[in-house]
Amino acid sequence: MISRIDLRGDALPEGGKLRDLLPRAEFDVEAALEKVRPICEDVHHRGTAALIEYAERFDGVTLERVRVPAAALTDALERLDPAVRAALEESVLRARLVHRAQRREPHTTRVVPGGTVTEKWVPVGRVGLYAPGGLSVYPSSVIMNVVPAQEAGVESIALASPPQREFGGLPHPTILAACALLGIDEVYAAGGAQAVAMFAYGTDECAPANMVTGPGNIWVAAAKRYFTGRIGIDTEAGPTEIAVLADATADPVHVAADLISQAEHDPLAAAVLVTDSADLADAVEKELEPQVAAARHAEERILPALSGRQSAIVLVDSVEDGLRVVDAYGAEHLEVQTADAAGVAARVRNAGAVFVGPYAPVSLGDYCAGSNHVLPTGGCACHSSGLSVQSFLRGIHIVDYSRDALADVGHHVVTLAEAEDLPAHGAAVRARFGWQVPGK
Repeated sequence: MISRIDLRGDALPEGGKLRDLLPRAEFDVEAALEKVRPICEDVHHRGTAALIEYAERFDGVTLERVRVPAAALTDALERLDPAVRAALEESVLRARLVHRAQRREPHTTRVVPGGTVTEKWVPVGRVGLYAPGGLSVYPSSVIMNVVPAQEAGVESIALASPPQREFGGLPHPTILAACALLGIDEVYAAGGAQAVAMFAYGTDECAPANMVTGPGNIWVAAAKRYFTGRIGIDTEAGPTEIAVLADATADPVHVAADLISQAEHDPLAAAVLVTDSADLADAVEKELEPQVAAARHAEERILPALSGRQSAIVLVDSVEDGLRVVDAYGAEHLEVQTADAAGVAARVRNAGAVFVGPYAPVSLGDYCAGSNHVLPTGGCACHSSGLSVQSFLRGIHIVDYSRDALADVGHHVVTLAEAEDLPAHGAAVRARFGWQVPGK
C-alpha cells in the first residue's frame, strides 16, 4: 500500500541531494500555465460573459450573473445545521484569538537626535479570497482566509468559490453560510483560473483586487503564477502533505489515522512517515489496512494517495537523522510524535505548521486549533510561511530628519553617491546647504 525508503546505514547527504531522495507529488505548474493563459485573457477582455461561459463548460451550470445574491447568503446561514454552525463559530473564535495577537503596531527608532525612522503597517486595500469546491468543500478555508484579512484591517474583502450544479449554480451552501457568519457579503460563483483572473483584472460585477489568497487546484496555482506582479498572492498551493516524525513511543493507530486523514483530500496528497523504529513502521503499515478499508474515500482518494510516489515510510538511524530528513522535506504539516516531542519540535526549522505530541493531530489545525491551515506545500516551507495577518500587511518606512541630523551625515551620503557614480544623489543633499555639505 505504501512504499519504503531506507536511509539507514550511510551518512545522510546534504541539502538538495537529501531532498531529492524524498517522495513528492508531481505538480507541473509551468505546464498548466500555458493552458490558463487564454482563459485569463478571455476574462480580461469579456469579463462576466467569459465567467458565465466557463461556468457552463467546466462546472455544468448556467448562470445569469456571477455575484451571489445577498438573500442566498442569509438563507444558507439560516438553513445551516446548528451543530455545524456551532463548530464554525468555535473555529472562528479560536482563529481570531491567534490572529489578533499577530497585529503589528507602528514602531519608531531614534537613529540620531533629530533623525527617526518609523515603520508603520498598512493593510492592502482589497483582497480576493478563494475557497475550493472540487472533490471536497471547505468552509474552514473561508475562515482561514477571511479571519486574518479582517484582523489585518483589510477594508474590502470578496470571496469566490466554484458554482455547484446541485445547488442551482451557487457555491456550496456551507461556503455561503460561512461567509454570512463572517460578514462577507461579496461572494462570486466562480472557480479555477477564471476566478483568479476576475480578481486580477476586475469585471463589471467585481472590482479588481490587490491580492488573491486561498488554496486551490493546479489551475488556481497556475493563474496565481500568471498574475504575480500584477497582484500579490499567498502561495502556489500544491497537493496537501503530512509528514510524521516518530520513534518507538508513537502509537501506530494514531500515526496511521493521521496519514489517512491527509490522504483523503486528494489522490495526489502526500503522506510520509519518518521513523527510526522498524517495529513502528511495520505496525503502522499493518494498521493502515483495516483503517483504509473502513474509510469512506478509500478507493478514489486514499489508496491512490498512499500508494503514489508522493507517499512513503522513510527509515532513518535516529531521531536526529529524522530531523534532518523532515527539514529537507519541508512539509506543509509536520507531526512530531517522539519521546521528547516538544524538545524535538522546537528544533524543526522547515515546516508550514508543527503539531506536537499525540494529542495535536493535523485535523485539529485544519479546524479548531486557532492556527491557520493555508500553508506552503511542495517544500516551499523551506522559504515561505503560512497565511497570517502579516500576509495582508505592508511595512512602510517613514523617514523624518531635521536639518542638523541631515547635516551630520550628509557628507557620507555625498561620498557614497560619488562612489556609485550617482552625483545627482549627492547634489540633492548639497542643495540644502548652499552646496557646501557640513562635516566635509
